[in-house]
Amino acid sequence: MSASQPLRIFVAGHRGMVGSAIVRQLKRQGGVQILTASRCELDLTDQAAVQAWFRESEVDLVYLAAAKVGGIHANNEYPAEFIYQNLMIEANIIHAAHLAGVQKLLFLGSSCIYPKHAEQPMREEALLTGTLEPTNEPYAIAKIAGIKLCESYNRQYGRDYRSVMPTNLYGPNDNFHPENSHVIPALLRRFHEATRQGDNEVVVWGSGKPMREFLHVDDMAAASVHVMELDTTTYQANVQPMLSHINVGTGTDCTIRELAETVAKVTRFQGKLSFDTSKPDGTARKLMDVSRLQSLGWESTIGLEDGLRDTYQWFLAHQENFRS
Repeated sequence: MSASQPLRIFVAGHRGMVGSAIVRQLKRQGGVQILTASRCELDLTDQAAVQAWFRESEVDLVYLAAAKVGGIHANNEYPAEFIYQNLMIEANIIHAAHLAGVQKLLFLGSSCIYPKHAEQPMREEALLTGTLEPTNEPYAIAKIAGIKLCESYNRQYGRDYRSVMPTNLYGPNDNFHPENSHVIPALLRRFHEATRQGDNEVVVWGSGKPMREFLHVDDMAAASVHVMELDTTTYQANVQPMLSHINVGTGTDCTIRELAETVAKVTRFQGKLSFDTSKPDGTARKLMDVSRLQSLGWESTIGLEDGLRDTYQWFLAHQENFRS
């Protein structure tokens, strides 16, 4: 590639919430050629197809944002799909990138990789030190495997494959399915419909006591590009060969009750909140230690209420797509 040619960057999962945000971030920065492939164009669980695509596409960098994701209900109902599809996607892309000579890749994981009872806030060193949360163990194991794939190709082949572990994400292009979505889109939709129908009450799953950290997806995209653009010396000075991932989050959390109250404010719901304690709470607290990322020069900029307002406006503009 000559100096005048832009970098050819493959964003796997470009139609998803995180992938689309990374595409927006890269377009804002400019100077690159973004490569994408929809599901009908490329089945990422098909090893031969992925390798053929890489051979033909002359990729320089990869952002691996493709994944099967969902909330507690979806993870409980479809564990086989969650572990199989995520393992296949990451293994196929990472190996195909290596075979094609791609030197730099960024793998996007999840905070669920950490043990259920990890010390809070969760540091990168907590990985593999305890038992995982049972409700999303298959998904978490797949994401841990992705980290170890990157580490292994770095160790054996000298690649520069990096991993970032985001906290709970939300934002435009999220999944607003009434049963298979994460907590923020589920609550936004539930409160929106209650406001529209004039309901007097909204029921929230669980006790409302668990504490969670939430990061707007545009912040996640900015952090991902920031980590990818760190020079090799700086990056390697802040990670270890067997501890190569970096947490991405805000460093602050709130209770699910506080989240629901903020969602009610954003959607202008005037009724009362109640909590269904027969539904699972999941882990009591999940807060990321983001000191490593901060030492590398990045901090989040989008507050929760502002981020929820942005996400709700996106939902209102696209709600015709969420009839089911």
